[in-house]
Amino acid sequence: MHIALLSRNRNLYSTRRLVEAAEQRGHTARVVDTLRCYMNIASHRPSIHYKGEEIEPFDAVIPRIGASVTFYGCAVLRQFEMMGTYVLNDSVAITRSRDKLRSLQLLSRKGLGLPITGFAHSPDDIPDLITMVKGAPLVIKLLEGTQGIGVVLAETNQAAESVIQAFMGMKTNIMVQEYIKEAKGADIRCLVIGDKVVASMKRQAAEGEFRSNLHRGGTASVIRITPEERSTAIRAAKAMGLRVAGVDLLRSNHGPVIMEVNSSPGLQGIESATGKDIAGLVIEHLEKHAAPARKAPPKPKG
Repeated sequence: MHIALLSRNRNLYSTRRLVEAAEQRGHTARVVDTLRCYMNIASHRPSIHYKGEEIEPFDAVIPRIGASVTFYGCAVLRQFEMMGTYVLNDSVAITRSRDKLRSLQLLSRKGLGLPITGFAHSPDDIPDLITMVKGAPLVIKLLEGTQGIGVVLAETNQAAESVIQAFMGMKTNIMVQEYIKEAKGADIRCLVIGDKVVASMKRQAAEGEFRSNLHRGGTASVIRITPEERSTAIRAAKAMGLRVAGVDLLRSNHGPVIMEVNSSPGLQGIESATGKDIAGLVIEHLEKHAAPARKAPPKPKG
């Protein structure tokens, strides 16, 4: 197969590993800078141009679209979809998972475990919003934040009220969540490919920190997950419509709760912690699904 990797930086660990894995399995892989793609949106022959010329046909696309370029990246991905190219995660699923509030509402509809989450617009509703999530300590999150940025732990109701008022005053969208103290600063990242959890790791927050993101100094170690955690991760990825996803869970007193579903999970932490060839498993998934899609006869019109 000829595979495109939509990525802004070919030197990123995950991008490099996916290229290596594709080439080791006999495929060709090209790293395509998402923001250098531009589109001809035509009814009969939609096309994508790249650095001054029409891009060659690809059998499959692996999107590694950063949160800061979600809008444009998904537009490029939609164009590949219009051209009939198989995409690992489609544009609708990525858009859905990047909207933290929408994704939680979709997971709630499926009856999956979530921390109590509040969302409000008016400062007049702040006291009841705080009560709704069981009071302080509580977590305040920017809807657009990534890698633990824009996440605040408020230790008291007064502090929570001040922080929420400040964010609302800046016209910034936030959500408020109960703090799962029994998780003790640890979460579980489950890497889902297709309908299987292929690897899982425990991420432990650094001393004095409550965010377990590896970018914030957290440490990773291999962990054995329960059947309930495995089922929750698979159902969460399916609810988002993602074929490959990183599902972040907390162990609460009432079972696993989902913190986030990531459409472009990093590979470095989980490959290092588990010793598994995750990049190879991603390419293996493409081989099973992109090749049949490529060979399938066109669907009749009407």
